Amino acid sequence: MLSIMLRLPAVRRALTDFAHSSKGCLFSKTNVRSTATAASNLIEVFVDGKSVMVEPGTTVLQACEKVGMQIPRFCYHERLSVAGNCRMCLVEIEKAPKPVAACAMPVMKGWNILTNSEKSRKAREGVMEFLLANHPLDCPICDQGGECDLQDQSMMFGSDRSRFMEGKRAVEDKNLGPLVKTIMTRCIQCTRCIRFASEIAGVDDLGTTGRGNEMVVGTYIEKMFTSELSGNVIDICPVGALTSKPYAFTARPWETRKTESIDVLDAVGSNIVVTTRTGEVMRILPKMNEDINEEWISDKTRFAYDGLKRQRLTQPMVRNEKGQLIQTSWEDVLTRVAGVLQSVQGKDIAAVAGALVDAEALVALKDLLNRMNCDALCTEEVFPNSGSGTDLRSNYLLNSRIAGVEEADALLLIGTNPRFEAPLFNARIRKSWLHNDLQVAVVGSPVDLTYTYDHLGDSPQILKDIASGKHPYTKVLSQAKKPMVVVGSTALQRADGAAIHAAVSAIAYNARASSGITGDWKVLNILHRIASQVAALDLGYKPGVEAIRKNPPKVLFLLGADAGCITRQDLPKDCFIIYQGHHGDVGAPIADVILPGAAYTEKSATYVNTEGRAQRTMLAVTPPGMAREDWRIIRAISELSGVTLPYDELDEVRMRLHEVSPNLVHYDDVEEANYFKQANELSKLVNQQLLSEPLVPPQLSIKDFYMTDPISRASQTMAKCVKAVTEGAQAVDEPSIC
Repeated sequence: MLSIMLRLPAVRRALTDFAHSSKGCLFSKTNVRSTATAASNLIEVFVDGKSVMVEPGTTVLQACEKVGMQIPRFCYHERLSVAGNCRMCLVEIEKAPKPVAACAMPVMKGWNILTNSEKSRKAREGVMEFLLANHPLDCPICDQGGECDLQDQSMMFGSDRSRFMEGKRAVEDKNLGPLVKTIMTRCIQCTRCIRFASEIAGVDDLGTTGRGNEMVVGTYIEKMFTSELSGNVIDICPVGALTSKPYAFTARPWETRKTESIDVLDAVGSNIVVTTRTGEVMRILPKMNEDINEEWISDKTRFAYDGLKRQRLTQPMVRNEKGQLIQTSWEDVLTRVAGVLQSVQGKDIAAVAGALVDAEALVALKDLLNRMNCDALCTEEVFPNSGSGTDLRSNYLLNSRIAGVEEADALLLIGTNPRFEAPLFNARIRKSWLHNDLQVAVVGSPVDLTYTYDHLGDSPQILKDIASGKHPYTKVLSQAKKPMVVVGSTALQRADGAAIHAAVSAIAYNARASSGITGDWKVLNILHRIASQVAALDLGYKPGVEAIRKNPPKVLFLLGADAGCITRQDLPKDCFIIYQGHHGDVGAPIADVILPGAAYTEKSATYVNTEGRAQRTMLAVTPPGMAREDWRIIRAISELSGVTLPYDELDEVRMRLHEVSPNLVHYDDVEEANYFKQANELSKLVNQQLLSEPLVPPQLSIKDFYMTDPISRASQTMAKCVKAVTEGAQAVDEPSIC
């Protein structure tokens, strides 16, 4: 009867929710923390004779790690719930009859834990013998070879022989899509991937079927693992059962060089490790950063790297009399650009900065055009200029920080879909919803998030009602101890963007006042989608290109602008367009001159994420062909134009950044942004009415998530993802033959 009940989806979901909650999971990190808060006294235990004071509820494994003793494990992961099914962490407790699983056993006062006794070694050796009984010994062709937990622990704790003479079992490989490759015969059924999908990604695609020797990990019905975080199961898999499909059979870890860097394909600023060999990016892995991405990265960050070597601009080009772009030398193209800039007045020049531009290039371009008496410098992304606009940094930052959502108890999302706009921020929201009972509400079109939320509607008038106190949700905000209001950047790009920003500012200010918040807790937050926006606003760029459309220039400088916000039809026929970038995407075909730049893996550059944290990418590979760093190209143009910029080295450019906006070089730090009261007062001066059109967040499906910038649009892997998702959706929509 119990087995029949467990098959019912509702019962299974209820048990899963209980197991994942802080109350149901006895040994989860959250519950240990709450238990420690309740208990005032520590207890003393001994690890191999060494005394250690721990909190009640601490597991044996955690107590051992506190004294520096590493316990082997396969199924245990500190960010996942405890499964206790691999038994590799068996240790001996003095006077106990049998070894215990260290990951699932809470310590008792006075225990003496023996981690290296004869009984512990024998237990681990036996577990390893069982694990290898069915494991295919294919290390020479396994992509996990060289960085495999099973290899390492079998060498450390295993035996040199096996007593099993039976034939090994084989398991059919599962097709999880174009990203994750499966060799399920290697699977040791640690269930890390299942727990990650269910708890972190919030997608119940993976599970186990069968029992005992017939137990298999996979999908119940063959389907794509549809998650924007699916690639992380590759990192947490302790064996070679789940590996990277694009990376398969291309390189060995000892052949490659690793460079710590920053991802720029969204505005989160995830920390990454770029793995290279012979001047080519082989793969991208996550780097631990508790304040931003923890140890996860999105699939776009991980797999779009093949777009770095496709459709690249490697030679300077000019358009000839026949209207064709032909290759030329740097001397010729720079001379031509300088001549064009000198032939017009400053008021006839304009520039647009794209999504992937670094702060060094932004300040160099600003200095160049300012010296030519031009101040028409814009970004592709629109942001309201009414009221306090971009004069106050608090108006355009995620002021509560990415990790701050774990402290919040009420979250209002306005016109945004964080699952696909900022997947790592969305994972933080789910984490807080799962463990801290975060209440989430959404104003905007219904979106498929990985957690439940209260949908308040999609009319902008709801914002006005909440701001004035008429809406019932006002009570939720006023009762919250740490409320957060997050508005998507696209919601502010509407025609009534200034009115929306004013309403959101009033909501945040009233929530802070009514909640009686003290300290430095911030309520107002803006979630950006592109990596260059915050740095551009810090440097004084005007958001949006509406001013350029109203006053078309004679010379337009497109610095990595590939969003298509400006077309040839928007400009006079004789307008001279200079495009500087690294991909032949939207901006290059309309240009009269093309200046090949360097991508984010090919330069040391500064980027500022949505919370205002300045970080640096590092040079991993050299730019292809004759491509150069963007700021160096602009510096060369300035010299030929007769307005030489006063810096020749990267450090000098960063000194200039410090002069303009010091926060841009305070790396890995977030400078506090305040003046919310003044911003709210100025927002009342906005003379704009809210429109009746519903708030529709962008990227309503995962298909759109895979291609949002020149690099991901050039990636074959991302194209395969779009195709797989499209075909999967069509298969679901098609009627069954039966």
